[in-house]
Amino acid sequence: MTESRPSPEREILLVEDNPGDVRLLREALREVPYLGRLHAVESVDQALDFLLRRDSFAAAVRPNVVLLDLNLPRRHGLDLLREMRRIDAIAGIPVIVLTSSASEEDRRCSYASAATAFLTKPQSLDAYVDLLHVVATWASEQPRQEHPPS
Repeated sequence: MTESRPSPEREILLVEDNPGDVRLLREALREVPYLGRLHAVESVDQALDFLLRRDSFAAAVRPNVVLLDLNLPRRHGLDLLREMRRIDAIAGIPVIVLTSSASEEDRRCSYASAATAFLTKPQSLDAYVDLLHVVATWASEQPRQEHPPS
């Protein structure tokens, strides 16, 4: 029996300022490259530029899913989530909060701001691989949103 692999056309945007977490996700994708392509930015402002294809991200692809850390420099991750939900061109992109926070308040605020899911960051490469399998499979089942740049 052959393993069913999801479509390789997934684009994953990671909004994360911790280089170690970015490295772990990149290594996890090297283990299973068919899961998709990872694009990483470090801040809310960079994420908005990527999502809206502005400035140095004019040629950026529309991601199937956003993995969002909450504790980012200058602006909190929830600021991005709330702003995304107000902008028609990107409002429908699923956002999975991926954080080290165990705060019930962070969880509540994330879901109140229309997060798709709230997950705790894995602590090992194997756990990141497992997480990416779930995210990539789920993202491949979501309708692709293509909007012209804003």
